[in-house]
Amino acid sequence: MSKLGVVEDTLFVPMAGRIYASEHYPQILYDEKALDLKKKLPSALLEQDGQSQYTLLASAARSANMDRFIMSFLERRPDGIIVQLGCGLETTYHRCDNGHTRWYAVDLPHVVEYRRELLPEPERETYLAGDAFAGDWIRQIRTDAPDAPILVAAGGLFHYFEENTVVELLRMLTGFGEIEIVFDSVSKSGMAMMRKKYMKQVGHGDAQMFFYVDSASKLAGKIGSGVRVLAEEPYYRYIPRTGLKLSTKVSMAVSDRLRMVKMVHFKL
Repeated sequence: MSKLGVVEDTLFVPMAGRIYASEHYPQILYDEKALDLKKKLPSALLEQDGQSQYTLLASAARSANMDRFIMSFLERRPDGIIVQLGCGLETTYHRCDNGHTRWYAVDLPHVVEYRRELLPEPERETYLAGDAFAGDWIRQIRTDAPDAPILVAAGGLFHYFEENTVVELLRMLTGFGEIEIVFDSVSKSGMAMMRKKYMKQVGHGDAQMFFYVDSASKLAGKIGSGVRVLAEEPYYRYIPRTGLKLSTKVSMAVSDRLRMVKMVHFKL
């Protein structure tokens, strides 16, 4: 199996969260494919030393939230296409596929190469190697499907880029037909908390974070006049909390009350 070097640990943090939830809290997320992959991975890659229940479930909650938006989109638009930007080792296809949707997974070339070794391309999911912030992937998809409605899911991606980089990407996408995008974001205060606590616990204390959203409507205005906010919701609103540690419940409640982390859904 090829080596990933510095990106390796960033891929396995969300994988560890999905496996943890599947084994202990399947009511939050059950990911059979992640459990299957666990047997193929060196145990050191999935070590949870230093992580709390809250940080492990934060990763699982992101996948659970994305699943909900994706399945809702496919109910509304059964002819739609799903695109995952910065897909890493996400296994959404295996949890949410409806039997006929076309999926695309976009990430950097060495990540896609590694993904393909662990997760060979399913029948209707195409892996595209490239820069999520360049236009090659959307041009390729529009060549394949000129008129299909598209939902772009960008989980755990935008935090690490400057706002103007994110805005330029979203503005560019407005020129490619009917597109919705859903992504997770922190508020300014949430970013400070993530830098101080969460990123250290998951082993990325030195990670640079730039992008935050205090107001989805203000961000939409920066992208373009036709952009509509379809949802701006607290991150843990729909996450079941039965059986969780008190400290985890408190952290989730504080995050939601202060809107420190949220899901944002735009129609571009």
